[in-house]
Amino acid sequence: MISSAKVTPLVNNPDRLERRLKEIPAEPGVYLMRDGSDRILYIGKSKKLRSRVRSYFRNAQPLSPRIAMMVRQVAEIEFIVTDTEAEALALEANLVKQHQPYFNVLLKDDKKYPYICITWSEDYPRIFITRKRNLRKEKDRYYGPYVDVGLLRSTLHLLKQIFPQRQRPRPLFKDRPCLNYDIGRCPGVCQQLVSPQEYRHTVQKIAMVFQGRTGELIDILTQTMEQAAESLNFELAAKIRDQIKGLNALSADQKVALPDDTVSRDAIALSADAHHACIQLFQIRAGRLVGRLGFFAEVPSGGIELGAILQRVLEDHYQTVDAVEIPSEILVQHELTDTDLLADWLSERKGRKVTILVPQRQTKAELIEMVERNAKYELERTQKLADRNSQAMQDLAAILDLPDLPHRIEGYDISHIHGANPVASQVVFINGTQAKQHYRHYKIKNPTVTIGHSDDFASLAEVIRRRFRQYKDVGAGLTDTISLQTDNLTLPALPNHQENPDVGAGLTDTISPQTDTLTKPALPRKQGISDDFPDLIMIDGGKGQLSAVVAVLQDMNLLDKVRVVSLAKQREEIFLPGESFPLPTDAEQPGVQLLRRLRDEAHRFAVSFHRKQRSETLRRSRLDEIPGLGFARQKQLLAHFRSIDYIREASVQQLAQVPGIGSRLAEDIYTYFHP
Repeated sequence: MISSAKVTPLVNNPDRLERRLKEIPAEPGVYLMRDGSDRILYIGKSKKLRSRVRSYFRNAQPLSPRIAMMVRQVAEIEFIVTDTEAEALALEANLVKQHQPYFNVLLKDDKKYPYICITWSEDYPRIFITRKRNLRKEKDRYYGPYVDVGLLRSTLHLLKQIFPQRQRPRPLFKDRPCLNYDIGRCPGVCQQLVSPQEYRHTVQKIAMVFQGRTGELIDILTQTMEQAAESLNFELAAKIRDQIKGLNALSADQKVALPDDTVSRDAIALSADAHHACIQLFQIRAGRLVGRLGFFAEVPSGGIELGAILQRVLEDHYQTVDAVEIPSEILVQHELTDTDLLADWLSERKGRKVTILVPQRQTKAELIEMVERNAKYELERTQKLADRNSQAMQDLAAILDLPDLPHRIEGYDISHIHGANPVASQVVFINGTQAKQHYRHYKIKNPTVTIGHSDDFASLAEVIRRRFRQYKDVGAGLTDTISLQTDNLTLPALPNHQENPDVGAGLTDTISPQTDTLTKPALPRKQGISDDFPDLIMIDGGKGQLSAVVAVLQDMNLLDKVRVVSLAKQREEIFLPGESFPLPTDAEQPGVQLLRRLRDEAHRFAVSFHRKQRSETLRRSRLDEIPGLGFARQKQLLAHFRSIDYIREASVQQLAQVPGIGSRLAEDIYTYFHP
């Protein structure tokens, strides 16, 4: 017996719909629409909840096909009342990010574009480029995402020359600053030669550049330079003059022809295909283009209003900026879905009126056309890259006779020098693109792998066993049939059953009431296994390396759950388990090139980690000769003195001050370096 708890959609029960609409207050807030399986379909906001929700169910109200499809599935409406429209906007954004409803516009965070991060949570803030936007520390500030990575790097490099700031993440020396301090590039942060307050004041000037306030910063510096000259402080005046000259060079050749170059404005436009939308936002301050930001959004099947995409991007962007960064005017390509609410919220944050308009003619319309043209070029460039990766995965699936495209591919390689410092790498490609957040390093723990005695086969076997040990029991439990009693059998609610009514019919055919065995239908291969389980494993090597890995996967009952191949370097040959000869492939065909890129990346990642381990070993080689100085105390010494040279020059008293180093061991260390 199959039980299913279903709730009738509201459009099929007019009385219940009318009662529910009357319960919704005419106040600002957020509404959540759920289907019969209690799944959230859509999350929205409004100044007046009752009017907005009622508009979905009016017969005279024309709805887009996508929204009409959603309304036919709505079985329950929830609402959350807020005090202001601003609170409703912020709450809606948080709920959308948390629940990812199917019918909402979802911005795609694929780490495509980089950000500038300023760590205001630290006493001496750092400034760096990152593709990971970590919002756990509220004081840290992210600017971007920026489209032109080369321009961003050159801007940051020039700012390091204009304003003295910390150049290294760690101090180079223990008791003195490095050369950057001597040439005026760093104020001596490592030795705290500058106070946190003074250094933060410098970083605030740098932040103004990324806020699009370069002109305002130049005015402030010009006034300060004139005051310094009047006070006969010509050295300070000359220093500020050079800073102003550098800032002018930074914003040169970026003039945008607009009739009113005193108004700060943002211009946003998009270009979309059937699956994705590329959005560009140009930041124009005092007639100059100071920033070009890029966003990606997924377009669900059935299409979506272009104004809804622009609305979501603007809401998401302006929630993360400071009030001084909000422009007085925003030019949009299409009419937004809720222009008044966004304009009122931005005006409240900025403290003055913010205008949102769709230009129809003259120079502002030409500006929007320019932004749209840039978005189109970026979408085409991204689509070409996606097509190349898709073609490579399709070709690879054909070569290896895979049932589906290899969504996640993992590559493994070993690196060592005659057995010394053996390490391994795990690199991951998702949809044909590097996914560096999933990369891993391994230190080989096999005691038989020592200097002068290497064993790549055993090392690969160890790495694969450590990588998949969490799936050993899962692999043993995934059999082709599941034995159980069919009496009182209740199946859980199937996902997305309303959109595909044939799914349920296909599952009922697999249940045989005459037997006690439920035959498993054709389910995805990774049923019961988490999303980080690979579709394909590539081993750098030949038949020997492949055989070692196959033996481990077979022992763990995982060989039938994942396809594994090896790629030999000499002729770019692909070997399959149990086959004596390589597959007949061309080294230049797309699928083989994808494996080559994966293999080269695995090799690079393994070699870089090996070099790091080897350098650390060389640093500790002399300390290993000191009796009583183990690995932990060596780390304490190197952390305190930073180098062997400083340890050699230290006195007995200085050595004894290191945690874990007593007076007797300090004397032994000193005697070793001074026999």
